[in-house]
Amino acid sequence: MDEKESLSRAGEIMGHFSLLTGLSGAGKTSPERYLWTDAFALCNFLGLYRLRNDDKYRRLALDLVDQVHRILGRHRGDDQRTGWISGLSEEEGELHPTKGGLRIGKEMNERGPDDPFDERLEWDRDGQYYHYLTKWMHGLNCLSRVTGDFIYNRWALDLAKRAHAGFTYRPQPGVPKRMYWKMSIDLSYPLVKSMGQHDPLDGLITYSQLEETLHRDPDDLRQQGLLSEITDMAQICKGKDWATDDPLGIGGLLSDGYRAAQLFVHGGFERADLLAVILNSSLEGLRFYGRKNPLKLPAEYRLAFRELGLSIGLRAVQRLKGLIRRNPVIFRGIDSLHGQVDSLTEYLPLGEMIETFWLDPKNSKTDTFREHRNINMVMLATSLAPDGYLMLD
Repeated sequence: MDEKESLSRAGEIMGHFSLLTGLSGAGKTSPERYLWTDAFALCNFLGLYRLRNDDKYRRLALDLVDQVHRILGRHRGDDQRTGWISGLSEEEGELHPTKGGLRIGKEMNERGPDDPFDERLEWDRDGQYYHYLTKWMHGLNCLSRVTGDFIYNRWALDLAKRAHAGFTYRPQPGVPKRMYWKMSIDLSYPLVKSMGQHDPLDGLITYSQLEETLHRDPDDLRQQGLLSEITDMAQICKGKDWATDDPLGIGGLLSDGYRAAQLFVHGGFERADLLAVILNSSLEGLRFYGRKNPLKLPAEYRLAFRELGLSIGLRAVQRLKGLIRRNPVIFRGIDSLHGQVDSLTEYLPLGEMIETFWLDPKNSKTDTFREHRNINMVMLATSLAPDGYLMLD
């Protein structure tokens, strides 16, 4: 499929998504918002706006941000609490809609602090996920980069400050901080105490991205930066093993690596050594994943959004190779980089196989695809037209 056709298919998918979730059309009175899916959708609309020069995609992006903040930034309809989850007044909440964080958007209400833990039910319960919040920070940052309006990056900074305070903790004095994986809606207690494998890395790169944009903000002196939070995350990242055989995790690593490389070129990321570590871990995961040969399984035994996360990451590899070629002096000191990227390039056909498989109508009609329809649709669109999500220029 050529680039023009890929862009057209992505536009069709995102138009369908807008109608299904109540972002546009008759269903707009009862929108269905879910933070992870909406973060990718936001980036997709921005990418389509830039590539097609069609203002309807910019309007959809702005409407989506408004809906996400008004729904996921406020308490649930079945909760005794009302208003903004930050506790701010209606007026202040409108000005700072992310200061309390954002709900996941799950169907069931969260587990109370004294309720027993049920691992199966927890997947369906609301709360806050750190890795969803960083995706939304990234989307807001991209919106600032595309529109030139820094209010969105300021909202991302508000979200980063609150998320960091809520999710990080020090187990005991004198030891490095750690992170919780899932927190309550008001960030007052942990729902899952373990730490997501890539959460600190994602946080470090995302915070650096917001900080780099802050320095372009004409009102940057009025904003509180993230230098202390970046220091915290760098400490948590020390000595961590990023390798995984999960396709979504591998794809996330590759996308993070490309973001880090772009920030390195712009002077917004100083940890060049970490880029090599990320790519090495990605390569290790790809080798193991490839040996399992999971793409031979029928659609009923596969999760589209996890595979599409990998195909998005492989799209990042293509762009990383070009970035390094255009900036040989900047990347000269990272000796292993060229060999790593060449090795990663060998896996690019995997991404094409994943896209082709899930574009086939018979595979998207299975129960496993329909069960996660919205997230599958949006991430397929991201894979087809990835620049809105991947590019920071």
